[in-house]
Amino acid sequence: MNAERLDQTWIPVCDLSDIVPDTGVCALVNDVQIAVFHVASKEPAIYAIDNFDPNSKASVLSRGLIGSLGERIVVASPIYKQHFDLRTGECLEAPEHSVAAYPTRVSGGKVWVAA
Repeated sequence: MNAERLDQTWIPVCDLSDIVPDTGVCALVNDVQIAVFHVASKEPAIYAIDNFDPNSKASVLSRGLIGSLGERIVVASPIYKQHFDLRTGECLEAPEHSVAAYPTRVSGGKVWVAA
C-alpha cells in the first residue's frame, strides 16, 4: 500500500480476485490508463503506476513481468524491458522516463486507486 494523502479521491477499480497474483491489469481512472499490479505475498500488495511506457511510447506496462531488483519491486516493460519501480514509478535504466505512481488500498475485497 502506498502513502495516503487527505485530499485524495479514492476510485474503485475492480475486485482483488479479478487480478491474478503477480500480474497486472489496466484500468481507466479519470480518463488516464493506470496499470494496477497484485504482487503475491502474505498480505495482498497492490501497486499502481501509469500504463504508458515513455520508452516505447505505448500503453503496455500492465502487461509487463513483475520481479525484484535488490529491495525494489519492479515491472519490466514488455517491449524494451526497462524496469519501473512499482512503489515510485522510477524507470531504473532511464530515470528521465519515470512514470507517476498512485496510492492504492484494498477495502471490502475491492482495489481502490487514489486519483
